[in-house]
Amino acid sequence: MNIPFYDFIQTLSYQALPVDVVAIMKRSLLDTIGVGAVGSTTKMSTITRQFACEHMPAGINGPSARLLFDGRCVSPMGAAMAGAFTIDSIDAHDGYSAVKGHAGSGVLPGVLAFAEDLQRSGKKISGQELLTALAIGYEIAYRSGLAMHATCTDYHTSGAWTAVGVAAAGARLLGLDRDRLRHAMGIAEYHGPRSQMMRCIDHPSMLRDGVGWGSPAGVSAAYMAQMGFTGAPAITVEGEDEVTRQHWADLGQRWEITNTHYKPYPVCRWAHSSIEAADELMLRHNLTSADIKAARIRTFHYASRLAGHEPQTLDELTYALAFPMAIMIVKRRIGAEELVEEILHDPEILRISKATEIVDSDHYTKISTRQRWADVTLYLQDGREIQSEPTTPRGDPEDPLSDEEISAKFHLLSDPVIGKKRAISIEQRVSQVDDTDFDLEQLLELVLAPTE
Repeated sequence: MNIPFYDFIQTLSYQALPVDVVAIMKRSLLDTIGVGAVGSTTKMSTITRQFACEHMPAGINGPSARLLFDGRCVSPMGAAMAGAFTIDSIDAHDGYSAVKGHAGSGVLPGVLAFAEDLQRSGKKISGQELLTALAIGYEIAYRSGLAMHATCTDYHTSGAWTAVGVAAAGARLLGLDRDRLRHAMGIAEYHGPRSQMMRCIDHPSMLRDGVGWGSPAGVSAAYMAQMGFTGAPAITVEGEDEVTRQHWADLGQRWEITNTHYKPYPVCRWAHSSIEAADELMLRHNLTSADIKAARIRTFHYASRLAGHEPQTLDELTYALAFPMAIMIVKRRIGAEELVEEILHDPEILRISKATEIVDSDHYTKISTRQRWADVTLYLQDGREIQSEPTTPRGDPEDPLSDEEISAKFHLLSDPVIGKKRAISIEQRVSQVDDTDFDLEQLLELVLAPTE
């Protein structure tokens, strides 16, 4: 018998969370904070944080929260907006392939904004309650997104459905009753940005995955519902059609959270299978970029739309396919140090990128539902042709990154920005977040204070 979504949100206890869900939430917390750290160095983050200060300030004696890795105080909506844009500015955060998007980039900044405001107003939030709110936000967001994709013809960004998850997590933290909880989720869904994902794929810009407005839509929805504003029902949650209901029938019994994947590389997940296929060929045959004359990528339709042989901006690089693969072939890694303007003009990377053919495969399109498939052929200067096996990227639940790899990624992204000592402190606090004596204020200080 299924659990009503409002009972799930209101009554779920930390003790009821499965062990694997707790582990994933702690992993996502660390991973997303690391992405936020390096994201704070981007132009997108600088603009949106300043925008929040100028246009979304905290009201006198009203709700307030600090900006991620900034320290300035704004409204919780402003903190969620700028935080989501900051995380989304570096496409390295967690996701779920079947829902075609990402929960953490919207849910985490929203939950942190609620927690910061409640802590500042005198209500102590335990680490266990923080994890529970994150789990609620992720699970509700994932299921809302699955229902949306199943019932809408357009491909909406993650902001459209993370808004619902943020509102659910906020309703839990604010202690909203059943009616106000339903209205919060309905408001968030209605106001959430139904932005077109493929528009940003075809025309890359700072719009990204819509979470920059999805997260504050969820935050504002919870506060508005608390004040008596109405908006129920959320049709992706309460829809009466069979397609929608099937996505909620086993809520609380099976966790979509367990399908969360993690990215080794800070570019669109759709490019990862090609990157890893090329990397494996380079390693197996002991090649250097000078050995490569040309390349071919066969992949699924959405990935083929990435293209990007000669990106002109870092935003275009993020949503490219040929160019990131060429970076891997030439630099043998794709980390924060490769996400600089100078790399766009690297002659060797451009040579290989422009010599890469992209083939849209019907077969890979058909099977790329919960995994993303591609194969790569490298044409060598000596006349040989070498082809990879069909490849799906590491980091999926079927082939997860190890804890050591997640830690290494966190430090690779955060250490150059906030210093190794602070990064180690964040990692230690996250590992202890579910301890009964955990002090959330210490973690908030570490992730909200300005970078050095």
